[in-house]
Amino acid sequence: MFALGLGDYLVGVSDLCDYPAAAKHKPVVSRSLIDTTVLSSAEVEAKMRALRTAGASPFHIEAVVLRQEAPDLVLTQDTCDICDATAADVQRALDGIQPPPQLLILRPRTVPEILESIMAVGHAAGAPDRAGTLVASLQARLHAVASKVRHAQHRPRLVSFEGVNPLVAGGHWIPEMKILAGGRDDLFSPGCPAQRLAWTTIRDYDPEILVITPCSSGLERSLRELAYLVEQDGWWELQAVRAREVYVIDHNYFSRPSPRIVMGLEILAQIVHPELFHDMIPASTALKLELPVGHTCSPAALAGYFQPYPALERA
Repeated sequence: MFALGLGDYLVGVSDLCDYPAAAKHKPVVSRSLIDTTVLSSAEVEAKMRALRTAGASPFHIEAVVLRQEAPDLVLTQDTCDICDATAADVQRALDGIQPPPQLLILRPRTVPEILESIMAVGHAAGAPDRAGTLVASLQARLHAVASKVRHAQHRPRLVSFEGVNPLVAGGHWIPEMKILAGGRDDLFSPGCPAQRLAWTTIRDYDPEILVITPCSSGLERSLRELAYLVEQDGWWELQAVRAREVYVIDHNYFSRPSPRIVMGLEILAQIVHPELFHDMIPASTALKLELPVGHTCSPAALAGYFQPYPALERA
């Protein structure tokens, strides 16, 4: 909505809506009952399982606020019932509002479908021309990446973790982003759901690049999860680890089907092919393992060896 210049019309957001900064000043009408900022992945998993077992939703929707605001248009998603409230949850909260608002359910699974979602939002919000202009600019950036990737001499095996404990591989548009960035993903196909992984699968695949970008996790929380990986059999023997091609990246550029997915692709392209891409990674977005080659460390110490990437220039 903000990218379409319609931020002033928003009367409510979810607790995950934190970009741009103005979004954080909007009333929160949907929030998670699980605080992922303070809990580990294992603790989040346990709380999620307990809520599901009890037949409860992990999300709370402020139905009273929605009735007071009586919105004309409500945007929701049905891509993941773990990341945010489902369309069914939202529909129940809207029952009784008169006149009934239009409920637009977005279900993107691939990068093209994300662009289609932007167009759908533009049409529903009465701004199809703005949406068309935005999508055209995003397509131009996608084309620019594809044009450079064609010159790549090698496509490295690339694995990304959307969850660490338990191990989860990012699905939907994530496998496609790896391919578009000039990497290989022989484990998953574009559009597939996120899937749990056995560590033996990662060890056998032996990725050349490992990207850690847990859903709903900032860099600090992601670093707290790394000890679990070091404890796995064969961690130090992985090609990506031996070459120090291990990265922690802000999840916002990967887990949210929005215009920033294109920036996520550009970030990934520079990581996969630094010989082809430059100045694609915003500050405070990515960290790289900088433990001296040939050395190992304790699980608890690993996080301390991740440094800003690209390296900050010294004065």
